[in-house]
Amino acid sequence: MRAVPTWIDKVHDRDKVEQCIYDLAFKPDGSQLIVAAGNRVLVYDTADGTLIQPLKGHKDTVYCVAYAKDGKRFASGSADKSIIIWTSKLEGILKYTHNDSIQCVSYNPVTHQLASCSSGDFGLWSPEQKSVSKHKVSSKITCCGWTNDGQYLALGMMSGVVSIRNKNGEEKVKIERPGGSSSPIWSIVWNPSKDEHHDILAVADWGQRLSFYQLSGKQIGKDRQLNFDPCCVSYFSKGEYIVIGGSDKQASLYTKDGVRLGTIGEQNSWVWTCRVKPDSNYVVVGCQDGTIAFFQLIFSTVHGLYKDRYAYRDSMTDVIVQHLITEQKVRIKCRELVKKIAIYRSRLAIQLPEKILIYELYSDDSSDMHYRVKEKICRRFECNLLVVCSQHIILCQEKRLQCLSFTSVKEKEWIMESLIRYIKVIGGPPGREGLLVGLKNGAILKIFVDNPFPITLLKQNTSVRCLDMSTSRSKLAVVDEHNTCLVYDIHTKELLFQEPNANSVAWNTQCEDMLCFSGSGYLNIKASNFPVHQQKLQGFVVGYNGSKIFCLHVYSMAAVEVPQSAPMYQYLERRMFKEAYQIACLGVTDSDWRDLATEALEGLDFDTAKKAFIRVRDLRYLELINSIEERKKRGENNSELFLADVYAYQGKFHEAAKLYKRSGYDNRALTMYTDLRMFEYAKDFLASADPKDTKLLMKKQADWAKNSKEPRAAADMYLTAGENMKAIEIIGEHGWVDMLIDLARKLDKAEREPLSRCAEFFQKLNHHGYAAETYSKMGDLKALVQLHVQARHWDEAFSLVEKHPQYKDDVYVPYAQWLAENDRFEEAQKAFHKAGRQAEAVKVLEQLTHNAVVESRFNDASYYYWMLSMQCLDIARDNEEKKEEMLKKFHCFQHLAELYHVYHSIHRYMVEPFSSNMPETLFNLSRFLFHNLTKDIPLGISKVYTLYALAKQSKALGAYKVARHAFEKLQGLKIPARFQESMELSCLTVRSKPYHDNEELIPMCYRCSTNNPLLNNQGNACVNCRQPFIFSASSYEVLPLVEFYLEEGITDEEAVSLIDLEVPRVDRKTSRWQEMSSGESQSLKLDEDDVERPEMDPFTAKLSFEQGGSEFVPVLVSRAVLRSMSRRDVLIKRWPKPLSWQYYRSLLPDVSITMCPSCFQMFHSEDYELLVLQHNCCPYCRRPFDEPN
Repeated sequence: MRAVPTWIDKVHDRDKVEQCIYDLAFKPDGSQLIVAAGNRVLVYDTADGTLIQPLKGHKDTVYCVAYAKDGKRFASGSADKSIIIWTSKLEGILKYTHNDSIQCVSYNPVTHQLASCSSGDFGLWSPEQKSVSKHKVSSKITCCGWTNDGQYLALGMMSGVVSIRNKNGEEKVKIERPGGSSSPIWSIVWNPSKDEHHDILAVADWGQRLSFYQLSGKQIGKDRQLNFDPCCVSYFSKGEYIVIGGSDKQASLYTKDGVRLGTIGEQNSWVWTCRVKPDSNYVVVGCQDGTIAFFQLIFSTVHGLYKDRYAYRDSMTDVIVQHLITEQKVRIKCRELVKKIAIYRSRLAIQLPEKILIYELYSDDSSDMHYRVKEKICRRFECNLLVVCSQHIILCQEKRLQCLSFTSVKEKEWIMESLIRYIKVIGGPPGREGLLVGLKNGAILKIFVDNPFPITLLKQNTSVRCLDMSTSRSKLAVVDEHNTCLVYDIHTKELLFQEPNANSVAWNTQCEDMLCFSGSGYLNIKASNFPVHQQKLQGFVVGYNGSKIFCLHVYSMAAVEVPQSAPMYQYLERRMFKEAYQIACLGVTDSDWRDLATEALEGLDFDTAKKAFIRVRDLRYLELINSIEERKKRGENNSELFLADVYAYQGKFHEAAKLYKRSGYDNRALTMYTDLRMFEYAKDFLASADPKDTKLLMKKQADWAKNSKEPRAAADMYLTAGENMKAIEIIGEHGWVDMLIDLARKLDKAEREPLSRCAEFFQKLNHHGYAAETYSKMGDLKALVQLHVQARHWDEAFSLVEKHPQYKDDVYVPYAQWLAENDRFEEAQKAFHKAGRQAEAVKVLEQLTHNAVVESRFNDASYYYWMLSMQCLDIARDNEEKKEEMLKKFHCFQHLAELYHVYHSIHRYMVEPFSSNMPETLFNLSRFLFHNLTKDIPLGISKVYTLYALAKQSKALGAYKVARHAFEKLQGLKIPARFQESMELSCLTVRSKPYHDNEELIPMCYRCSTNNPLLNNQGNACVNCRQPFIFSASSYEVLPLVEFYLEEGITDEEAVSLIDLEVPRVDRKTSRWQEMSSGESQSLKLDEDDVERPEMDPFTAKLSFEQGGSEFVPVLVSRAVLRSMSRRDVLIKRWPKPLSWQYYRSLLPDVSITMCPSCFQMFHSEDYELLVLQHNCCPYCRRPFDEPN
């Protein structure tokens, strides 16, 4: 540390009498200095010490001055008992007084409240309040100071007491010093550092001691003996140092812990006041004799470096060792002024004023940062430079070098011919290290610790500033006093090169041929004898390891990462690939590695290229290198061919093509161009080759166009190359219909494959017309049929089938499936039927029927059963084997159809609130159904509903006997809850009715004129003659019809022609019924007789016999009887084969009866017409009324 005087002034009054400087204060920005001199306040410019203005206002000596932290105002206190507040513009704005002379003033750093202290009290004033609040004290106050947060004010007393008060002036802490009033407190100051955990108060008294206290009054450490009377204590802005002035006529610098570091400036009289300029290293002192001296403190850098460890002084008493690679730091506290530092391998030497400490590392680990004391040499040494080795320390004092062991024994001494300017340990075995020494006269020596004789390496004409030796000890770099860097060959003493603008130099420890030097704000890197590479960098280069450069700038050491790109490229330019690779290993960017790899590859240095590509993990190039190495092993040695491959990989295709051609590998060039889709270049390359190659090229070009999303171009190219299928694929995939139909029309019909592919695409693109045209062109009828079917163009399909019936199955089966999928099951069933797929047709119908029953659509169920029966009839007609089974099914289904037809009305009557049927109809229906439900009850038909409907309608129509019978039957069945109550009620009420039926309801047999009971054990047949009743299919009344059968030998056609012959006869012969018995069967024969009975008719003549036995005897008619019948009285059910026709004779010709021509159900004509009007079709078989028979 050196103190350099900046300016000095001496203050006199008018009579040339020296004025004592009692106090000083800096403006917070450091631009002005306020001085208490005599009875004036002087304002100085701190830059050059000029007096800006003397301020007059006090009538007696000014003892104290203080500046507010905000820089707006300052205060002065005087022996005239007054305080004056001044503005920063040097105008007095306020004056107030105490009862005694003012001893000290201090501004609160936060609230800017002013504390003014006199001999007997202290006052607190702030700009907001008019009055000054004053507080009495028991002793004279000599000094005062606020804490950093402005909460507490410390007062130093003449009685040796420190009183700490709050903002209101109340005492919070009282520190009583052991010396009492014999050691008056003369200066107190709070440490301004923000890093301290506690508020620290420095107290200096005239017992010549310096002490430190916490806010609580607790002392920190021990008292420090000063050996003089302190008059003032002042901290640096950050609290790291203290300046103390007093009776020793000088200002001294101390650490914040009170360790004396040195003298700032010696004066001729007592130093009454000293202050540090805010945020700087400038100190001003004020003396008894009126001297104001302004000093700049220069803190020199004390440090040492060995490889990647850097040790430097911090806060004057600490040593910090920094590992430049790992950035770890360790602090060694010496608690004394550190004068010199030396570091070497695991050793660290620190020189203190009275001793040298030698430290060593705990372990040999390169990253270990734990030091322990190895030796202490307790002697005072004067030296300019200090060097430490493994077992020695070297002291350098001007021309003399001394080698001491760690036990302070002087082992060697060397006297040089000139001043030593630079010394450095350059390594060697422990105890035998070598030193590199540079002298002022330009000599450079090598000294071994164990050798008394220095070795002169070389001598130059200029003084040495810095030295370094290369790793292999073969080259020496020197920086001289003219800032020139000179590099010598140590063995030949030859100057290899020199470079200007250097202040320090360092060789790269990992690369023999590289060094760096710094100067003029630039960093220069030089490799071999190539030109220097420059980049901006402030500071001194002190080390160079791999790609890291260690640079010292002011006080901080930094490791700067420097990519070694520039020197690497310098080697590459000279095609020195191996050397370039070595440089790259020190640290270059990925792109540099890639450049090195590429250059080495082009230079056919495959080994270096491979290593470099491994670094950048480029597998593509590594594969290329491997393949080339394999080819080399197989004996290939055409380097032009290898280079061509390399160029091709790098994208230099034309160069590659030229090399391929030169090497005689034209096909490789062509393959390369076509693979790269460079067809124009390929064509140029081929020039006048044979057309076969050109066609192949066109095909390849088309392939590429297809892949590179240029499909239209690709399609055109394929067509040109004659590749129709590929063209069709592209055109079809992109849906270009116009292009496709043009192509299809151009193609010959023999080219079936392309044409059928065209047709497939037309289908896919929903252009069925074009597809049909293409199939027609090919003559592929089956495909055409399938096309119409797939497109659901059924009309076209049906018209095709008409012309070509062999495709019937191909149309009707899909048509039926399509209808079924679209829920058009009835049409589907018909289509299956048409297609001759009887099994499917029946299956669909059975499923439909079952669904209808499950869903209670009995109307539909009846219809489907009727259809089923008709299909069974069809199958019976076509299939002789299944004839009997199918006829059986036919009768069963016909029966079920009628049952469901009847039950439909009953079910509706039971579940719906209203019924459209008359009671008589419902009565007939339920009676008909009841007679048929004797054995198995079909699915879905409810016996309960049937009986309940019968009972209700019987009761309503007066058939009480039937009603009772029905209610009795119901008793044994499970009745739904909703009918339970009404049924029980009806059951009771019917008992009050007479036990017989209304005679109007009783049916009569039209054959034998017998009245039948309403509930008949024969079912729906006459109890007497067993003739089955014929019912109307709407009202289920018994129709006046009797079925008759033809005698053997009469065909249906003959019978019809006989009935149609209505020949009027005058001479009518009588006919009569004739009963004949033969074996087990009985028959009635209507025969001609000689006896004349005019107007006798076999149907109208009342039979005079009683029907015997339980067998039914049918009515048989002969030709003559047929001839006598009227056509309008006969109804014929013309069943298809294998069924025979059924004939009925109406016995009441006036009753009009209509028979449905498709289902052969009989109706009263009026009912039928009404129902047809309602439904537009037959209510039973749903045949539209306008459909032809």
